[in-house]
Amino acid sequence: MGAGDMTEKLPTMEDKIKEAVVAELKRQAETNPDGLKVTAQGARLTVDGEIDLDDLAMVMIGAVAGGP
Repeated sequence: MGAGDMTEKLPTMEDKIKEAVVAELKRQAETNPDGLKVTAQGARLTVDGEIDLDDLAMVMIGAVAGGP
């Protein structure tokens, strides 16, 4: 492994939280397609509908704590 291989950017806490939020909202939209629509494009997220805030909060806590 050369020195150039070591320059890969590690995900930041912010990256992990963003990824977890988008994944959870998409999961909720799949579970309730008539009640929630989610579109993610780059750093933008469009959400239309009801969100289970308890589930979203748990995912965010897991991202901060380093969980899956």
